[in-house]
Amino acid sequence: MTGDVAAGDPRAARTRAKLRQALLDECAERPLADVTTAALVRRAGVGRATFYVHYADLEALAVDACADVVRDAVDALHAWRGVPDPASPPPALVAFFEGLAPHAPLYRALLSPGGGGPLGHVLHQDLRARSLSERTLVGAPEPELIASAVAAAFAGVLADWLHGLVEGTPARVAGQVWLLLVTLHRTPLGEA
Repeated sequence: MTGDVAAGDPRAARTRAKLRQALLDECAERPLADVTTAALVRRAGVGRATFYVHYADLEALAVDACADVVRDAVDALHAWRGVPDPASPPPALVAFFEGLAPHAPLYRALLSPGGGGPLGHVLHQDLRARSLSERTLVGAPEPELIASAVAAAFAGVLADWLHGLVEGTPARVAGQVWLLLVTLHRTPLGEA
């Protein structure tokens, strides 16, 4: 997003919402690479200049339109209290994986194998920050290291699953990634 638009302006929020929905609708019909700014603004009912007031390009809009998936992922991974059961992922994590199908092609366009790409960067940054905050709050050892490992592992597995490099149903992959992340959190780290 560009910095030209006031964050609290309800008109700007409505315009961005229209642009995000138009992008999701366009991507339901064709790959992101085939979406044009002209088709997008026509569908959203706004002018081309208005688009550029809010977004630098289509990729910036696409990442913003997919920001909910990042928030959902971070929340799903932290949707437990007490001692996590490695054998039972939080229902929110399973629901997160199950809910990816409608926009999976768009997510694949923004999340490259291994967890890179513009959406992967946002996911890694947000998940690392949340993990670091929670580990620091409870005094867990090596919060920076484990937060980085958790963010990288989750973003990588998610991206590879979306690209067909990791196989399994949403429930199976949620269970496997949950076990992996719980194991990372419990790994004793001594002096090397």
